[in-house]
Amino acid sequence: MNWYPWLNQAYRQLVEFHQQGRGHHALLLHANAGTGADVLIYGLSRWLMCQNKQGMKSCGECHSCHLMMAETHPDWHIMSPEKGKTSVGVEAVRQITEKLYSRSQQGGVKIVCLPLVECLTDAAANALLKTLEEPPEHTYFLLECRQPANLLATLRSRCFYYFLPVPEAETSFYWLQKQLPVISSVDAMTALKLSQGAPVAAEQLLQPEQWQIRRQFCQAVEQALAKRDALSLLSQLNHEDAPQHLHWLISLLLDAVKWQQQARSYCINQDQQTLIYQLSSMHTMAVLLQGVDDWTYCRHQLLSVVGVNRELLLTEQLLNWEKQFPSQF
Repeated sequence: MNWYPWLNQAYRQLVEFHQQGRGHHALLLHANAGTGADVLIYGLSRWLMCQNKQGMKSCGECHSCHLMMAETHPDWHIMSPEKGKTSVGVEAVRQITEKLYSRSQQGGVKIVCLPLVECLTDAAANALLKTLEEPPEHTYFLLECRQPANLLATLRSRCFYYFLPVPEAETSFYWLQKQLPVISSVDAMTALKLSQGAPVAAEQLLQPEQWQIRRQFCQAVEQALAKRDALSLLSQLNHEDAPQHLHWLISLLLDAVKWQQQARSYCINQDQQTLIYQLSSMHTMAVLLQGVDDWTYCRHQLLSVVGVNRELLLTEQLLNWEKQFPSQF
């Protein structure tokens, strides 16, 4: 697993807590997607599991280290949704809990990693509370979350909260250029801004296939505006990646607001200035801001409403947006 240089400070701090006897048994790591939080949790797991620690580093030679590097350590448990599911249920928590109250197979610590706490069902979260409050000896929980405010207050209170910020823009930009030397600086900065400054997410977005998908989406928006036919975007939106595409659309609308306010240097989509100008020319400030609100609400429904009719929801919103198109501009 690749290590990212901006994780060094957080790693040192978390390891120091344990070295000083102040390490909490339950870590709640709050981080944006694409900051490398999963790598930090793995690194901390390696250190906790190591049988011959070398200061702040795991030795890499002991049996536990070999098992961790192969990701086959029997005392390292990962709770994630089963294939085809989006949530972790109460039964999965009960199964893990039973293992925790058994003797460690390698004679060391036991670790439970949960890559996204928000995927716990309410019943699963409640089932986890008792174990978090009174964990078996030498047991650690390493939990990652995106929106801690959405978690049960009782669950948050049983954990040590730690926020992992995105790295400085210069650090991220330099790292991206090393990973993808053929990418232009404009594309690199645009991808970083679209990824809320998270460099790993920006790198994934800049992969040729994904970056081409975004460009095709922007071209489709441009054509829809020219033809005054918002409904033509339905085919671009009606699929599993709709929330990401709506994120791109919302960012374009916000850029059009900035363009009208003579704040072009603050635009996110620096590679789409023609489209931003087009949007800013055809809509008033009020219409643009209303569009941001409407599309944000639409995206929220797609992400939070179970069984929502995606096609119907998107069709209604596209038709409402089309009503705001001027006859000419």
